[in-house]
Amino acid sequence: MFKTVLFPIDQSREAGEAAEAVVSIVQTYRSRLVLLSVVEEATGDATAEVANPDPMKSVEAVAKLLETAKSLFSQQGIQTETIEREGKPAFTICDVADEIGANLIIMGCRGMGLSEEGLTDSVTNRVINLSPCPVLIVP
Repeated sequence: MFKTVLFPIDQSREAGEAAEAVVSIVQTYRSRLVLLSVVEEATGDATAEVANPDPMKSVEAVAKLLETAKSLFSQQGIQTETIEREGKPAFTICDVADEIGANLIIMGCRGMGLSEEGLTDSVTNRVINLSPCPVLIVP
């Protein structure tokens, strides 16, 4: 049923909490698990980025996050593939889901990123509306 599961991760508490659901589903369905982290594009406002650095805009931080997540799933006996991309999170998540033939995307209810529209439209909301496959949102 869920041959390929895509788990987009960031450094939010919600992503960490969603990992338990990912383990359960991947083990139950013997799914292929692909971890994705998106390095967000710079906004062009260097002053704001220095004053309030976003860890998801750092290639090094994202690479470390993926390695940590891969290690945690490995401890559960789950092999993972990792993908790191740059772009707008919601669009990138949906593009990768389409590219890998994902049957399910599992996400926390609210990640660290909000879309450029701000509070009214979260990355999770956008993924729900644009996804090429079912999306499981973990509260």
